[in-house]
Amino acid sequence: MFEKGEKYYNDIYNYITSFYPMSKTSFDQMLGASSCKQLKAGDILVDSGDVPSKIYMLNKGVMRSFVRLESGKEVTKSLFLPITILASFDALLNQSPSNSIYEALTDCDIYILEYFQFKALCESNIEILGFYAKFLETLICEKDKKHIELLTMGGKARYLNLRKMIPNIDNLIPQYQIAKYLSITPVQLSRIRAKL
Repeated sequence: MFEKGEKYYNDIYNYITSFYPMSKTSFDQMLGASSCKQLKAGDILVDSGDVPSKIYMLNKGVMRSFVRLESGKEVTKSLFLPITILASFDALLNQSPSNSIYEALTDCDIYILEYFQFKALCESNIEILGFYAKFLETLICEKDKKHIELLTMGGKARYLNLRKMIPNIDNLIPQYQIAKYLSITPVQLSRIRAKL
C-alpha cells in the first residue's frame, strides 16, 4: 500500500496549478481530505449503475472509462494516464446512476476524495473553487475535441493523434484497448500500424 506524502506530492501540485494558481496551504487542505488506494489491472472503480460519490486522482497506471452496449460490445470513451483527475462527472453532478464503467488497465495508485467534501472545500476556499472551475472548463473542451475527432477524422488520423498525445501508448496497454478507444477494430488498427 502506498502512503500519501512526498511520492506524488510535487507531480500532483504541478498538475493542479496548471489549471489555476493555488497556494501549498490550499493544496494541502485538498490533498489532506483524500485517501489512498491501489488497484490491480482489471479492477472496476465505478460500475455501470453505480451512483458515484467520489472524485479520483490517478497517480500511477492507466485507466479507461467505457460503456457496454446491449450487444455486449465495449466502447472506450476515455483513457486516463497519470497525473489526472477522473470521475463519472455527469452521474456525480446529477447524483444519478453512471452509464460508464471505470476500469484499471494496469496496476494503479489513486487518491480518493469524497465529492461532497470537495464541494465543501470549494465553498470555503476560493483557490480550490477557482481550480475546479478551470478544470471543468478544460474537461468540456477536451470532450468537444474528442467528439469532433470521431466525426471528422479517420482511424489512422485518430491513431496518429493519440500517439502524438501519448507517444508510448503502444507499450502501455494492449492493442485491442487502443482499438476500442479509437472506435475501430483490432484488425483495422493492425493494418494502420503496418502501413506506418
